[in-house]
Amino acid sequence: MTYPQRVMITAGAAGIGWAIARAFADDDARVHICDLDERALAAVTEDYPEIIASEVDVTDEDALDEWFDAGLDDMEGIDVLINNAGIAGPVGPVEDMTLDQWQQCMAVNLDAAMLACRRVVPVMKAERSGVIINLSSTAGLYGLANRTPYAASKWGIIGFTKSLAIEVGPWNIRVNAVCPGSVEGQRMDRVIAAEALATGRSAEAVRHDYTQGVSLRRFVRPEEIADMCLHLASPAAAMVSGQAIAVDGNTETFHSE
Repeated sequence: MTYPQRVMITAGAAGIGWAIARAFADDDARVHICDLDERALAAVTEDYPEIIASEVDVTDEDALDEWFDAGLDDMEGIDVLINNAGIAGPVGPVEDMTLDQWQQCMAVNLDAAMLACRRVVPVMKAERSGVIINLSSTAGLYGLANRTPYAASKWGIIGFTKSLAIEVGPWNIRVNAVCPGSVEGQRMDRVIAAEALATGRSAEAVRHDYTQGVSLRRFVRPEEIADMCLHLASPAAAMVSGQAIAVDGNTETFHSE
């Protein structure tokens, strides 16, 4: 692998994705990100002009391919792919869920990761090196009532990660999943608000339950997820592949209402 690293990140303009993009850019990597949030993309361009930011819907197969075409051409290859795109999905019992809600969650959280890997794996095989990091969740390690589409998609990411690691390992390509716990930020605020509404409890009570089930008794900072991604993409993790690594402060009891 040559440096600077060439990195592509889906949903990289806000939250965890933006923390990861900043971390790699600060480490002198060449970074391409995509996102749907126009305001966040504009802020990226202003704060980190060296990061190439594009508006892309990861569920649009043609648009995603065009983004990869441009990025791979600009960087003349790729060293690191980070599949970060994800949505919370619907909150509520399965009997109240529509097929469209289920499929939308799967399309963003799981299908898009497959589409991205399908695009970069041939390039990494040709270079006989590469790192793929898929963002799962502690919900991919435990069952989660009233969030079945999200949990199922994140379990799927882990199965996809472990299977792909076996498939591409002979080409010196490493594939791992990072499983964040509850991460500080607007997305988690929305999840808590939705859960509070669905269960009739206060947002403060829901938030308290999330933190009480974690040994370190706090939410994860986005930068802590970025630090793990940097490590997994580095030579220090050269023999780490096929793993689902939790960055969660040690989940003791998984919050489920």
